Amino acid sequence: MITAVDHVQLAAPPGSEERLRAYYVDVLGMAEEPKPPGPARRGGCWFRAGQVRLHLGVEEDFRAARKAHPGLRVTGIDAYAARLAAHGAPVTWDSALPGHKRFYSRDPVGNRLEFLEPL
Repeated sequence: MITAVDHVQLAAPPGSEERLRAYYVDVLGMAEEPKPPGPARRGGCWFRAGQVRLHLGVEEDFRAARKAHPGLRVTGIDAYAARLAAHGAPVTWDSALPGHKRFYSRDPVGNRLEFLEPL
């Protein structure tokens, strides 16, 4: 039986690891997790915030997904949106989900991210 989502993997172009680290650590406030030796040889990076784990894997023919995205639950969504905007990350509010306040953003390689907080 499925009990939880272990992690979400997003794709990234070769050589983008430093930009991803700057965004996921400095902007989003996540911590980088060391990759085991096998996966480390393939590039990319892994990040964690509490139980939330995001893996960014290198894809040679990278194309950012336009619709697919992880939905990341946050607290203090207004302050979090201001934090992203202060770092130059796009913030697009969306009120279409009842019972939630949410916005979308994109990481430095174009991956779409949803941030939401229940009302």
